[in-house]
This record gives sequence, C-alpha cells and structure tokens, in this order.
Amino acid sequence: MQLVLLTALGVGLATVFGALIGFCFKSTSHKFNDIILSFAAGVMLAAAVIGLVLPALEYESHFAVPMTLIGIFVGAVFLQLIDRFVPHLHRLAGEDTESHGTNVAHIHKILLFVLAIAIHNFPEGIAAGVGFGTGNTAEALTIAGGIALQNIPEGMVIIGPMFAGGVSKKRTLLIAIATGLVEVVGTLIGYFAVSVSTAILPFALAFAGGTMLYIISDEMIPETHAHGNERSATYALLVGFCLMMLVDFYLG
Repeated sequence: MQLVLLTALGVGLATVFGALIGFCFKSTSHKFNDIILSFAAGVMLAAAVIGLVLPALEYESHFAVPMTLIGIFVGAVFLQLIDRFVPHLHRLAGEDTESHGTNVAHIHKILLFVLAIAIHNFPEGIAAGVGFGTGNTAEALTIAGGIALQNIPEGMVIIGPMFAGGVSKKRTLLIAIATGLVEVVGTLIGYFAVSVSTAILPFALAFAGGTMLYIISDEMIPETHAHGNERSATYALLVGFCLMMLVDFYLG
C-alpha cells in the first residue's frame, strides 16, 4: 500500500513539476504562445490516440470496441455541454467579466483545455492503480513511470497559455496542482476497485480520449491558426506528437 501511495503521488507531482518548469515562460509573444499551445495539442493528440483510445480498443473485453466508440463520443459531448452550460468557467482563474471584458472568452478556452487534461488524467491514474491491484507490481511501475514522464510536458504546456491569458501565478499553480491530484485519486480508486475499474476502463479511457480530441479540434487548432502562425503551429504540433510517441514507444 505504501508503494501505491508513493507511486500515486509521484505520478501526480510529475504534472506539478512540469508546471514549475512552465513558470520559466512568463512574458512571451503571440507567436510563441501559438507554438506552445500547438505543442500541447500534439502532446494531447498522442496521449489521446496512443495512450487512451488504442489501449481501450486492445482491452480484453468482448465489448471493448463498442465501449471505445461510445466513450469517445460521450467524452466529446460531455466537454461540449460543459462549454455550453458552464459559461463562467473563467471565474476559476479569478477573472471578472466587467474588468477584463474581451479576455474572458480566451480564459474560458484555456480552462476548457486544462479541464480536458484533468479529465484524461483520471483514467490514466486508474490504469496505474489497476496494475497494483492485480498484483503485477513491475508492470504497474512501468505504466506509472510512462504516465509520469508524459505528465511533465503536459504540466509545462498548461502554464504558458494561462500566463498569456493573464491568470495570476498563484491560481495557475493551484490549477496545475489540481490536475495532478486528479491522477492521484484515479490511481487509488484503480487500486481499491480492480474488479469495477477493469470493467469500465475501456469506456473511461475512450471517454478521456474523446474529451481531448474534441478540445484539440474545436479550440486549440483554430486558436493557433488564427494569427498568421499556421506553419509554425503545425510543426509544433508534430513535435509534440512525436515526443509523446517516443515516450510511449520506449517506456510504454
């Protein structure tokens, strides 16, 4: 149990560690912000497809394929509903509509992107916890190590956009910590509820993948291609995708 707790904290703190690295980027140009956000889109795209959707399809279950398909669309619809019915998401960042006006929509998009990362952290945590729950400690540590390394660049890329949107340093750090804690909770749930989590894991993985695919297509790519930096943004996305692909290949 002690090893599970330490692993859970390590996986969650990897996001915070990445966020602390991200604090190095405080005052940046619009082009740099587009590149960073595109890099994040590439990281998320690889995490969604390689780390979530494909494992869901390969899961040992007769219903893995339909559960994966349903999970992707349910995840996308879920995030769309949040975008539609939670118009004050920007208040999490301490933004006031009256005082900041045009910045509110930008902050809302950024926090929707951060929410997608937090949602995707949960089933990843469950996956790590399930490994411990089944008694395969070596495999569980391998999975957790890969997830932790993946979380570092994810933690980095959520900082730049929030800084660019004017979110305070304190709130930015708190939001980053919250995304890491989601994974800690997921790991513990996966450990204590192996029989339940293994049954729903394909759906949970695909659900998280669907939220990420939705936010990449609906928010991130349009945002990074709206200021004349399309070519740089495209290559930044490819770099982010390839980085996560290599992490998965060598450590997965």
